[in-house]
Amino acid sequence: MGSVIEDAEAMLEDIGFDPETSVLTYRQAQVLALRERDVSQAAIAKALGTSRANVSSVEGSARNNLERARETVAFAEALRAPVRVTVEEGTDLYDVPEAVYTACDEAGVKVEYSAPDLMKIVSDAAGDAVSGRQVSRRLVVGVTSDGAVTVRFSDN
Repeated sequence: MGSVIEDAEAMLEDIGFDPETSVLTYRQAQVLALRERDVSQAAIAKALGTSRANVSSVEGSARNNLERARETVAFAEALRAPVRVTVEEGTDLYDVPEAVYTACDEAGVKVEYSAPDLMKIVSDAAGDAVSGRQVSRRLVVGVTSDGAVTVRFSDN
């Protein structure tokens, strides 16, 4: 194995990667570590003695696994949020902070964000479900007991 692979292995060791507790396999972690260092798929394939297509497949699977893990964490955070505010389709984004602040006051939860910051968090998380000031898809805004804000889509 070339020095590119040794660099990836050293990096994984330094950051404490453990394939037994990770959603990634060791190979997936290797490939991601190298790609994050701007090593080309072709160079990784050469160092691993495989094809670029195989490296592409491993990278795609790794990124998919990471996205699924993020979604699972977001779901768990939303479950533990003592404050949940449903934002109906058609709501003006400018009305969201007041609804969140009111629900937080009722639950005794402190939210650390100003109204503009809260609107940005909701808008960024909602993506194309917010156009201008209009919410076009039902959302649930959660606030955890430590003040973290979660935004989830709700089709119910």
